[in-house]
Amino acid sequence: MKVLNSLLGALVICGSSATWATDDWYLGVTASNYDLDSERAVASDIDGSQAGLQIGKNINDSIAIELGYGANVSNDDFDVLSLNGVIWLSEPATTWRPYVLLGINRYDFNDASILVAGHDDSSRQLTFGLGLGTMLTDHYQFRADVRGMGGLDEDGEDLGFQLSINRSFGSAAASKSTTVPVAAAEPQPEPRIVTISLNVQFEFNKAVVLAVYGDQLQTIASAMRTHSDIELVLEGHTDSRGSDAYNDDLSTRRAIAVKQKLAEDYGIDADRITAVGYGESRPIASNQTDEGRALNRRVVGEMSFTEVVVD
Repeated sequence: MKVLNSLLGALVICGSSATWATDDWYLGVTASNYDLDSERAVASDIDGSQAGLQIGKNINDSIAIELGYGANVSNDDFDVLSLNGVIWLSEPATTWRPYVLLGINRYDFNDASILVAGHDDSSRQLTFGLGLGTMLTDHYQFRADVRGMGGLDEDGEDLGFQLSINRSFGSAAASKSTTVPVAAAEPQPEPRIVTISLNVQFEFNKAVVLAVYGDQLQTIASAMRTHSDIELVLEGHTDSRGSDAYNDDLSTRRAIAVKQKLAEDYGIDADRITAVGYGESRPIASNQTDEGRALNRRVVGEMSFTEVVVD
């Protein structure tokens, strides 16, 4: 009795933490005992203890079908071949699950001397059973049930008791218990280089920044406020009219005028801006036409920075 109580205690502990395996094949070992009806068998000559194997398939969380075979342990009195359906009566989350067993079995008697005269050496029976099962681990299942069997081929009612330990196979149970829904991946920020250009043009022989260039200056100032590590170089230029010395000075004054505008009107630290004059040495258009000379009277600047953009 102490051994039985210890075994039941261990089963309760193991079963309390394991996950039910479903939608898997399983293979099991069985130990059973049959009490044959005295109208059909000579009870004193029969050892009803059997060991066997069974293979089954969980159709879903509630129904399984299994095929089993058992043979006598110490004698060669009879074998039992069974085909059963197992109907679980509770949800898989339950630690101990009751079940109903329905099926058919076939006795094959190897020793005719154990039979009451007039009975066949083989017979078929309908089986009805009630039992309890639990998971010992995520793959090993323990079951115990009592069974009543009634004759199809001849009269007689038998009783049986069976213990089973089943090992589940297949990946369905594992995938159910370990698969975690994965959220759609967030778009990853993508860095890109942004370049902003400034081109302020001037009237002839003037170093005054016209109001029309306010939008360009505001864009440059906003970028410099956002990116405090950026420095700006302003390059002043003139057309070809006037002496080289005069144009060098005029181009420098133009670059300084844009620098002061950014510092005074837009709050940019003047130390972050460098003003350089190149006179007439770097034209971008012909100085032979009014249109070309107007394009050459300019202050230009360009700044680049890396910006993280999520599409």
